[in-house]
Amino acid sequence: MSKPKAVIFDMDGLLIDTEKHLVASWMQAAREFGYPFEYEHGLMLRSLTKQYAAPLLKKTFDDSFDYFTVRERRKEIMEEKIRKAGIERKPGAKELLSYLHEKGIKTAVATATDLERAERYLKEVDLWGEFDKVVCVSMVNIGKPEPDVYIYACEQIGEKPDCCMALEDSPNGIRSAYAAGLMPVMVPDLTEPDEEIKKLLFAKATTLADVIDIIENL
Repeated sequence: MSKPKAVIFDMDGLLIDTEKHLVASWMQAAREFGYPFEYEHGLMLRSLTKQYAAPLLKKTFDDSFDYFTVRERRKEIMEEKIRKAGIERKPGAKELLSYLHEKGIKTAVATATDLERAERYLKEVDLWGEFDKVVCVSMVNIGKPEPDVYIYACEQIGEKPDCCMALEDSPNGIRSAYAAGLMPVMVPDLTEPDEEIKKLLFAKATTLADVIDIIENL
């Protein structure tokens, strides 16, 4: 198998250490509205588009769960957490990006975060400008775990999905990349892959820097 012509990165939990804030913020927001929201419920929502997240939470709790109202409160809480704690770059990000640029391998971001916040977050960790394209869920019809955002990212950089590697930290992200026909590589953040996700993986890496060896061995 030849080396990928492009590597497409998820952002939250993969390039930046924000998923812990996401889960904690969902817990706080939902509990403020009276729902017994646990850590495991927050894990389910990583890279899960609103079209799936809203009915999932109604099923998990009850039909009164107002997803969009709770989500707006979650956003407020998360912004406050990030304002206080700042954003940390995940280990190995700079090393991997330097390697990809040196080898002439294209790079892109495919994120569920809107473009304004994606730019702000990536600038804070000195990664803005490192990618050929930054693609957000608002640019496609439906987000992860559906394949749209990865298919669109491949179109934007002019490469076929089967020539691209996708880097993800969450199960829903892996499902999206696999469905789009990319080579899904998991770099776990809050959870390790279960048996279902392991079957979808091209490879698994401990840190982003370890992806270099995966590519070099192709």
